[in-house]
Amino acid sequence: MKKVFLIATLNFVAAVTFAQNQWICRKGETSFFSETPLENIAAVNKNVISLIDFTKGEIAVKMTMTDFKFQNHLMEEHFNENYMESEKYPTGSFSGKFQEPVDISKNGTYDIFAKGQLTMHGVQKERIMKGKLIVNNNEITLISDFDVALKDYKIEVPTLVITKIAEVISVKDRFVFSKK
Repeated sequence: MKKVFLIATLNFVAAVTFAQNQWICRKGETSFFSETPLENIAAVNKNVISLIDFTKGEIAVKMTMTDFKFQNHLMEEHFNENYMESEKYPTGSFSGKFQEPVDISKNGTYDIFAKGQLTMHGVQKERIMKGKLIVNNNEITLISDFDVALKDYKIEVPTLVITKIAEVISVKDRFVFSKK
């Protein structure tokens, strides 16, 4: 009987420890910016979901493409219908592992790298993402900046508007996590 109790207790402690190392962001923000001499295009998605499991050293991010909002409704329509084909490819995601252990027991700002798969427009590519992890008591913030080459994800730009859309898009993420 003592053995069964001990095993049950150890399983419970392991489950609690595991849960304490999972952090979630339900309203993360991903924005992008395309700069050309003729026109700048910017959009933001404030409904990005992200999960970090510090026990396994894993991170996952998922977003719905139609949640990107533009200042110009026509740009939003073109983004979803012509470029991202959001009906066919409704989500974008990143799933990866941190390249080194992350110690969240101490407040501070840490440079981090995660290697994984960035998926968008139906194309999955291995990427190493760089970011800053800010630990402040019971809150963790992740900030990252990276570039996306449209050709890498088979996003075609019609010749008529090629001078209005950058070939490489600047992407920024900001996720504020709380314990799951």
